[in-house]
Amino acid sequence: MAREGGLQSVTRAFAVLDAVASAGGQAGITAMAAATGLAESTVHRIAATLVDLGSLRRLPDRRYALAARLVRLGAAASSVVAGEAGPVLARLVAALGESANLATLSGDQAEYVAQVPSPHLMRTFTEVGRRVDLHCTGVGKAILSALPDDRVDAIIDRTGMTRRTEFSIVDLPALHTELAAARRRGWSLDEEEQELGIRCIAMPIPVDGPVYYAVSVSGPLPRMTDALIERAAPLLAEAARDIAALLTAPSAS
Repeated sequence: MAREGGLQSVTRAFAVLDAVASAGGQAGITAMAAATGLAESTVHRIAATLVDLGSLRRLPDRRYALAARLVRLGAAASSVVAGEAGPVLARLVAALGESANLATLSGDQAEYVAQVPSPHLMRTFTEVGRRVDLHCTGVGKAILSALPDDRVDAIIDRTGMTRRTEFSIVDLPALHTELAAARRRGWSLDEEEQELGIRCIAMPIPVDGPVYYAVSVSGPLPRMTDALIERAAPLLAEAARDIAALLTAPSAS
């Protein structure tokens, strides 16, 4: 629904784009209509307009996919978010001594959009723009914990569950158990599941809507002790709230 004074056509166009993104970047008219609650004829007109604008492209099988124009917009938005979140991540590094990261859901993976590295010589370093699997990373599992189970299942159905290390979760029921625990306690752990010798604690950013973020602290196993995890949890919760406030701050009129 459009807010009072808003344009219904714009609201519907973004609803269609969100539906395509939630389906993994490609969707047919029927699926988009079901996800948005709009009539198929309405979705068809909106999709055709978005194709003309370069935001969607039509595939040979008559489905629609997110188009290249959105890449530029997304990159610009990520740059702004990264700049605003930098001081929050730096505060985590100062308090805990380990690298702090911000990631967002990008298609069916988590994409790092910002990092402040640890001052230690031996540290984790994640290149901004790098994409990682959701099922075996701290930020990925944090993002999954913010999604309903049916969407988690749809993502895993598309991506599978690659075993990155001997500790990776590669069983869907086990992943659901892990996500249920993450929802109860508010944070997720990567226990050497993406890379041996690396441990990570991550928390979803509490923002309503189709864009999902997670903030994390990661480091070498010997320093990422249970005691540090316990210290990190409330600091991550504070950081998540601060980043959420940045993401939802109203624009100046």
